[in-house]
Amino acid sequence: MNMIKRVLISSIIFTVSFVVQSQQRPQFTQYMYNSIAFNPAYAGSREYMVVNLLHRSQWLGIDGAPTTQTLSAHTLVPNLKNIGVGLSVIRDELGYESTTDAFVNFSYTIDLDSDQDHRLAFGVKAGATKYDLNEELLNDPAAAPDDFINTVNFSWLPNAGVGLYFRGEYYYFGLSIPKIFTYETNDTGFATFDRSSVFLNGGYLLEASKHLSFKPMFLIKYTDGAPLSFDVSAMFLINEKLWLGGSYRFSDSFGLIANFEIAERFSIGYSYDYITSNLGEFSSGSHELILAYMFDFPRPACKCKDLYN
Repeated sequence: MNMIKRVLISSIIFTVSFVVQSQQRPQFTQYMYNSIAFNPAYAGSREYMVVNLLHRSQWLGIDGAPTTQTLSAHTLVPNLKNIGVGLSVIRDELGYESTTDAFVNFSYTIDLDSDQDHRLAFGVKAGATKYDLNEELLNDPAAAPDDFINTVNFSWLPNAGVGLYFRGEYYYFGLSIPKIFTYETNDTGFATFDRSSVFLNGGYLLEASKHLSFKPMFLIKYTDGAPLSFDVSAMFLINEKLWLGGSYRFSDSFGLIANFEIAERFSIGYSYDYITSNLGEFSSGSHELILAYMFDFPRPACKCKDLYN
């Protein structure tokens, strides 16, 4: 029995480490509502203070599948119309492993024309990441001899990121590197839990009528040593209250998205991903829930159109 337990634990560690290398950053279907999580240049982009809470349960039906929670908040600094600040905290769990990110974000925006229809924001973020293993695994005598467990670095490791955000009157693009520095999980180089990633995203808001708008979007994520991730999404805005649409993550999943303003400045969003990869044989899909509240301050300094990002 002890031999079987050792083999099982070793298999879990190997499998989790492999998945961590292939999926370095938590992925979100509702990335369009949580851009501050991967690009600091979005800090203050909506000018009002915005607070988001998100939970994602990925690949339901698979033991040890990823779950992710995020808390983010950002706002324009009152009386400093070109400076934004934000906070983003992300906790990602995968099997026996978990990582926690805590970062502060700063942005500076330049008006490219007098009408403020075109703006360019520069962003930086600074913080730290902590890697952990489940207490059940750490306290298991069968796992004690494992070199991986005995050499894990559990300290907070500093990191930094940069980003750009450009917006026109009806469209926008973002480019960012959320984490510049790379760390090994332990001193043996067995697995890397923080690889540098590059994010490129964009969207276009088409106003079909007073009561209906259409917004196509995309998100491309590249991580060194991992496959390219490419999301395309399309959303309809009805009466400025209800968003309905879908998404497709290439070679991975189809998604359905709904977001509704249930009270003034308070909205709730839900998405479901149907898995199209081989994992679909073992999983019933992925679920994601987001809550957002936009405060009525500070008052916007820009007269530009709200692109809802």
